[in-house]
Amino acid sequence: MAPTPLEKERDLYLRLLNLGRVDELRPLLQEALALIVEVTEARQGYLELNDLDDRGSEPRWWMAHGFSSEEVESVRGAISGGIIAESIATGRTIVTQSALEDPRFSERQSVRVKGIAAVLCAPIGAGQPRGVLYLQGRAARGPFTEEDRWRADVFAFHLAPLVDRVMDRERVREGSDPTRALRKKLQVDHIVGHSAALAAVFKEAALVAPLDVNVMLTGESGTGKSQLARAIHASGPRAGQPFVEVNCATIPENLAEQELFGAAAGAHSTATKAMPGKVIAAEHGTLFLDEVGTLSMPVQAKLLQLIQSLQYYPLGSVKPIQADVRIIAATNTDLRQAVAENKFREDLFFRLNVLPIRLPSLAERREDVPALARSLCASACERFKLPHLTLSPGAIEAAQAAEWPGNIRELQHAIEAAAIRAAGENSKQIERQHLFPQAAMEGTSSPEPQTFQEATRRFHEQLLRRTLEETNWNVAETARRLDLARSHVYTLINGLGIKGQS
Repeated sequence: MAPTPLEKERDLYLRLLNLGRVDELRPLLQEALALIVEVTEARQGYLELNDLDDRGSEPRWWMAHGFSSEEVESVRGAISGGIIAESIATGRTIVTQSALEDPRFSERQSVRVKGIAAVLCAPIGAGQPRGVLYLQGRAARGPFTEEDRWRADVFAFHLAPLVDRVMDRERVREGSDPTRALRKKLQVDHIVGHSAALAAVFKEAALVAPLDVNVMLTGESGTGKSQLARAIHASGPRAGQPFVEVNCATIPENLAEQELFGAAAGAHSTATKAMPGKVIAAEHGTLFLDEVGTLSMPVQAKLLQLIQSLQYYPLGSVKPIQADVRIIAATNTDLRQAVAENKFREDLFFRLNVLPIRLPSLAERREDVPALARSLCASACERFKLPHLTLSPGAIEAAQAAEWPGNIRELQHAIEAAAIRAAGENSKQIERQHLFPQAAMEGTSSPEPQTFQEATRRFHEQLLRRTLEETNWNVAETARRLDLARSHVYTLINGLGIKGQS
């Protein structure tokens, strides 16, 4: 059963409203043009927009559909003359069954040369036109109808404010991006995010990077300490020299001394020749000791000697080796507590903790989750040789609403698994159910959540739903009761898929 005119009108408005969720300009214009081409059954489409105060010869934004590059240039050339020029000049929508036979346009050179038939052209924006929508030819039989004109008018009227909102958000992001100036001082292009919490990290990193001092990085597991260590190295005087990373927690205790400081020939039964360690591998560069708190007390003593005297003794050797190396250490545990419990040397702690930098958890920089998720999605597709995938708005909201106790590392693993699921279904987008398959399952055989992530997600959903019902879906009051920003309540509602009762 074909939809009624009222249903078509409703659907057009709903799809226009949905465009308001797109927060980047080029995807917005692509989706907008594809929408109007579809609903009018046009064969080709073109739109362009300018700032009201920008009247240069080149449009600030433009998009074409179904035109070759040569045809686009022809259409753009017609902005100053012909059908498009008249629509912009008069502020009226122009519809013609055949421009070749229309006495208003048949004598114009562009119409005759191109053999232009059915055309619909609408100025974009109320009052002074901001640009133009140009539709040419129909995939369906017959001319553009009055219904097509109405659809184009509605589209053109609403597109300009949609673009303005996106541009305003971009200007806010650009103007309030606290990491921008700091990124110019550091090699941190590989670190994704623009939050104030990340900017505070960059500010501290910019202070220590040019100084040849030891640095201690603290923070929860998965917050990106290794990435920051590499950035500090690459932004300092030892850039270009070796960067050697050692995860101290993965080294067996009886091998840690040899792993770090090497062993002299004959030091033990398997050391038939001198065995270099990680310290000498990092000569003139940086030695990054991740999870330094797991080192045994004897190895801590040798590390302290290295820092104090810039000398060390390989295992079984009586001859010291001079070292030229910078130490960056990292830990996800409370070393002060370890010192109090006599599990970590106090003198080593103070030597390492000269300029500490704490990395925030993902919960403290939640606004970075969308950009992180998109970046991780692109990396997953490249790593696993998957088709190009994007994250749907629902998946982005779900990721931003979720708790990630494992921080970026957990988010990465979730995105990778979601990309594999989506590709396996031949989907072009990662949807919410790909990211959280357990939450999408109805009637699971087990009444208990299977993961901490799912348990946390279900608790948040139940708490938020109950509070919304208690406040009769008053979001402002819900935000007050839960001590959340109202914007975050909206993110949680969408991300958790909570719907009010109809």
